[in-house]
Amino acid sequence: MEGGGSAEDRFIARFFRPIARSGAALGLLDDAALLSPTPGTDLVLTKDAVVAGVHFFPDDSPASIARKALRVNLSDLAAKGAAPVGALLAIALPKGTPDAWMAAFAEALGADSLAFGCPILGGDTVSTPGPVTITITALGEVPKGTFVPRTGARPGQAILVSGTIGDAALGLRLRQDAHHPAFAGLGEAQRAHLLDRYLHPQPRLALAPVLRACAAAAMDVSDGLAGDVAKMLKASGCGGHVEARRVPLSAAAAAVVKADPSLFAVALSGGDDYEIAACVPHGRVAVFTAEAARAGVPVALIGETRDEDGLSVVDAGGNTLELGAGSYSHF
Repeated sequence: MEGGGSAEDRFIARFFRPIARSGAALGLLDDAALLSPTPGTDLVLTKDAVVAGVHFFPDDSPASIARKALRVNLSDLAAKGAAPVGALLAIALPKGTPDAWMAAFAEALGADSLAFGCPILGGDTVSTPGPVTITITALGEVPKGTFVPRTGARPGQAILVSGTIGDAALGLRLRQDAHHPAFAGLGEAQRAHLLDRYLHPQPRLALAPVLRACAAAAMDVSDGLAGDVAKMLKASGCGGHVEARRVPLSAAAAAVVKADPSLFAVALSGGDDYEIAACVPHGRVAVFTAEAARAGVPVALIGETRDEDGLSVVDAGGNTLELGAGSYSHF
């Protein structure tokens, strides 16, 4: 993490050097980190940015922003079957950002980097006239030849998803419109659950070895289940169908959808779930499900791949549901 001037050096030394615990970071005293990959592994690299007003609210706590910035990248590594080995951070801050904001951001980033085994190795700090922007490049490893691609699905495989779907999108809707009638019947714990799922993704790193052993294709659900599964199938050169009734919902999300069925489309196409969608040969589904449960990650079988192009999401009567774009898009 380069420090071009003495003020920047002091900034880095105060906020980031204490959380750069890996020897590969070289104490953040150099222009680059030095990392030796584990013998017999392939490196997996991913980069995601989060921007105030797009990925988080400007008044979100700096601790929540830090956690989200790291965890969305760890989710990408998990979907590829990778274990994290480190991350590079670039942060663009408006001038005058309070020291207390930075201290809380750095403390949370350091705690998460330690908890997830992903040390901060370096990066860059700059000022910006625009909103806070945080970009993280995460590095992971897989045993050589075991990378789980997006392109490996074939017709006749099961489509499974981890965790529950739609909590984050409904949490965002709750944040935007707390007085919507659909939220009126929720208890405080259910409201807190939805809001937390939007603020604090839970990367499914425990699922990584199960994906390596069983999955033909996988990707994390960041822009919406329907759209992301469709992307994966298109990349694999096949199509599929998802049965809406099989999509796992939390108790809070189910209560919201029951109160306003139109919000089911939001749950299926809204972003920020950071769960994992995977295509698994039917002969491996039982093993995949059992091993995922052993790892503490629930998974649900929601559909199947097929020869025909495109993804259809169908209701209990086999009717295709209209979900609009199916996922969030920046462009």
